[in-house]
Amino acid sequence: MSTQNKVIDEIFPNTLKILSDLIKFPTISGASNLKLIEYCEKRLNKLGATSFKTINESTQQANLFSTLNGGKKLNGDGIILSGHTDVVPAATKEWSSDPYIAREKDNKIYGRGSCDMKGFIACTLAMAPLFASSNLKKPIHFSYTYDEETACLGAPVMLDDLKKRKINFSACIIGEPTSMKAITAHKGYNEYITEFTGLSGHASDPEHGVSAVEYAIRYSNKLMELRDELKKRKQKKNVFSPPYSTLQIGKINGGIGTNVIADKCTLDWEARPIAQEDGEFINKNIDSYAEKTLLPEMRKIYPKSNIKKITVGEVVGFDEKAGSEAVDLVCNLTGDNSKDVVSFGTEAGLFQEFGISTVVCGPGSIEQAHTVDEYITFDQLKLCLKMLIDLKERLKN
Repeated sequence: MSTQNKVIDEIFPNTLKILSDLIKFPTISGASNLKLIEYCEKRLNKLGATSFKTINESTQQANLFSTLNGGKKLNGDGIILSGHTDVVPAATKEWSSDPYIAREKDNKIYGRGSCDMKGFIACTLAMAPLFASSNLKKPIHFSYTYDEETACLGAPVMLDDLKKRKINFSACIIGEPTSMKAITAHKGYNEYITEFTGLSGHASDPEHGVSAVEYAIRYSNKLMELRDELKKRKQKKNVFSPPYSTLQIGKINGGIGTNVIADKCTLDWEARPIAQEDGEFINKNIDSYAEKTLLPEMRKIYPKSNIKKITVGEVVGFDEKAGSEAVDLVCNLTGDNSKDVVSFGTEAGLFQEFGISTVVCGPGSIEQAHTVDEYITFDQLKLCLKMLIDLKERLKN
């Protein structure tokens, strides 16, 4: 048995134990993640890590950034291992077991967030004692963020704080589920909520009311027209599938009954632009349609009618960079030189925009993320541990 495999066998049970602990924290986006952050912080600080937290306005969510220097004062060029702590909701009745209690079966571990992306966080925490006991020549950083699933709200707060601290980094590995393949680019992610305010009334006299639902439908139809236009727009460089920017309506909610003119309606929608220009194209056209076409009609009947578009978040895309230090690092660590791009969003573009060479690579398949009975395989966790063990050896003097 190789030394590497021996180390994996030694730390793998603890990896599963940590992952089980993490799954128990129901860190749904928007909910508190403070207990999970406290759990991670305690484990790292016991090893001598230097940690700081950045907290959101509600004081119920926090990012954690911890650094291990191997017992020395190392100030720059460190490697960041980054993962988000939040998970999407789970419909408990649809699951085979409690989504927040880890279940092991057939060399898989089931539970909400097991794949996306508490599996990666568990691997980093299981490896932390080995990093701490090594004679490192570069620091290793642990970055755990909140609310990535809702337009990456946490990472910018942490990155703003890092900028003030003037810490230099050589690379960042975002451990999203990629089946341990190096991902070099992804589309942007823009999320919006549009609120419609009309005038309620009896359905038998529709001309004296303003149906928020009907105007939301017309707004939706315009979005669908713009979606078709996006398919025709040519990009200078296109490596994605589908090979165009996408737009999708996720939720519409309004009205109280068929015999009542609805005075309120909300529309939740998203866009995934390949280029920033596509995002600008969508917003310019839908805003113009609302202001010049819909609102005048609504206010002709009821002057207080309104359409309000709320930007939940606009996350920059992750651009492919030639000679990326982070991509080269991961390919060397995994021994896999194949690279890919994805259409789902991550925090990678934010780290890249900050000036850090970044790559997306982590255990698990995106096909299991956000699903009923979400799981991650033991093999994927072990491949991640192998990468981190090799990283430790590379960082040793």
